[in-house]
Amino acid sequence: MNSGPLPLAPEWSKCLRPGMRLHLAAGAACPVDLLASLVETAPSIGDLELVQGISLTAPFWTEKKVRKGLKVNAVYLDEALSALVNEGNADYSPLHYSDIPRLFRDGTIRLDVALIMVSPPDAWGYCSLGPSVDWTPAAIDCAATVIAQVNPAMPRTGGLSHLHVSKIDYVMEMERALPELDPVEAGAAEKQIGEYVSQLIRSGDTLQFGVGPIGNGLAAALSGHRNLGIHAEVIGDGVMRLFEEGVIDNSHKSLLPGKVVAAHAMGSAELYSFLHNNPHFDFRPTEFTNDPITIARNENMVAVNGALLSDLTGQIVVDSVQGLFRSGVGSMVDFVRGAAMSRGGRPIIALPSTGIDEEGNRFSRIVTDLPMGAGVGCHRADIHYLVTEYGIATLRGRTIQERAQELVQIAHPDFREDLLRKARDHHLLPPYFQLPPPYAPAGPGIPVQRMTLRDEREYILRPLTPADDRRLQEFFYSHTEETIVRRYGFTVTRMSRERAFELVGVDQNKDLALAIFELQGPRQVIHAVGRYYLDRDGKGAEMAFVVAENKRRLGMAQVLLDRMREIGGERGLQYLWAQVDRDNTGMLKLFRHYAIEESPGDDPHTVHVRLPLKNNNPGAENEKRPFLRFRKNPKG
Repeated sequence: MNSGPLPLAPEWSKCLRPGMRLHLAAGAACPVDLLASLVETAPSIGDLELVQGISLTAPFWTEKKVRKGLKVNAVYLDEALSALVNEGNADYSPLHYSDIPRLFRDGTIRLDVALIMVSPPDAWGYCSLGPSVDWTPAAIDCAATVIAQVNPAMPRTGGLSHLHVSKIDYVMEMERALPELDPVEAGAAEKQIGEYVSQLIRSGDTLQFGVGPIGNGLAAALSGHRNLGIHAEVIGDGVMRLFEEGVIDNSHKSLLPGKVVAAHAMGSAELYSFLHNNPHFDFRPTEFTNDPITIARNENMVAVNGALLSDLTGQIVVDSVQGLFRSGVGSMVDFVRGAAMSRGGRPIIALPSTGIDEEGNRFSRIVTDLPMGAGVGCHRADIHYLVTEYGIATLRGRTIQERAQELVQIAHPDFREDLLRKARDHHLLPPYFQLPPPYAPAGPGIPVQRMTLRDEREYILRPLTPADDRRLQEFFYSHTEETIVRRYGFTVTRMSRERAFELVGVDQNKDLALAIFELQGPRQVIHAVGRYYLDRDGKGAEMAFVVAENKRRLGMAQVLLDRMREIGGERGLQYLWAQVDRDNTGMLKLFRHYAIEESPGDDPHTVHVRLPLKNNNPGAENEKRPFLRFRKNPKG
């Protein structure tokens, strides 16, 4: 079928009349030249409303001389649109992206004209909407008039991104490079957040994450993963890089396997060229990509979204603070709900611990009380994890006190004492809770390690924190009486939360308390604990280990011991030591794998083991068949 001649360019005074509402295609598909033509006439027509998302182009159509005839109604806010809305010179509609097509179709938001940008038609008369489909198909279906800028620079994309020329009433043919998203490098905080979030992502998961600095930090941290899939609202250069590296192959997706699914793309010219006729990318409207039920059809769906603030109970502020609008509802709630409903899904909020206000003062993004005008987008029951550059807070299924414990500890150290004081005033914390001394030197502390052990299951090795008191209590009550007697030296029948807190709330600059956790959905379950207690002279430390009965012979004790040796050596310790029961053959066998010094213990039933830390590697005679092996994840 031949496409036939394209319609003529519009005469705005004949196409438009006062009071009309116009849809403006968003992102990389913003028809800039079409708008440049419109703004010359808009003031003389008057009372036009332009419904738009982020445009990636400086909004010259919002200048004062144009506002008399053309008012902007934004469904999402960037910095420029935020300023206009907060000045009263534009309006804002807080909408879920999944809802926008429905609101167009049922007439809640009536549309008269759709302003779009498309590629030239192919031999069959089909143009492409390029890298920005989002809610444009619904706008085209509902508007009485469709006006398009035909741009030869527009890439042709796969999926439901095609439009026949018969649907277009007027065109303006004008070639223009697509607007690019200015690259924003991930800072130190965003990179560390990316590393922590990557610990919650398993190879084979399907992901959604954004295009800002946090998304860039996460993309960089995912290079060691494999078989990832993408189902998202927006994708950027980070997805392109991971696809080129083979990290993203969509092979394990349960919905549309083999395809990156998105509503639009924003990024560099290289990204737009990469998407041209790329059969592995499937662009669809937000009524599909953002429908929580559709999202939930992806098993192991991980949604990573930013926010403005969180309080100590996990209420997430999305679009406004202190009565000022900063962003929008957008796709966040859609994907949080969809990921929560997914089998094996994980909704994650990624939040730098601090921000800078308009006066240049630093403030905590984790607060005790939400400020006036804070727009709560996600309820405290919605989020599974909240991540800052100081760690991961596990929130799903946790009590208010447990949430406050976790969130205080991942706030910026400069604000923790104030949060602690205010939380006590609100009775948000148990009376025994205290913050441990901050790490010295100041920083995120002992790194989290991710690994795969002999059972081919993934585990996380990290320091115990005061928020692990309930987890340690559960670990204790999982022991057999024999384990309790061997580990504690006498029969202990109870482990109160207060006692558990004493064991997890240690000064990790002095003593050391590590644990191996398994992520069971949003739960973190302790399977092994390793500690050392610094001697008074500071030269050595007493070490102790306990491993769950059902996780023995997997190498957990060796993992803990090797990490304790590394940390002890870095801190200048000369040796580690332990009193070991003579009948504890497994522990003695592990210690003898190293160049230890043995001597009689304090009684006939024990052996004193001393493990020098300088140049102490497993003996050469054991290297061919070590007692325990473990395989770290490439990112471990």
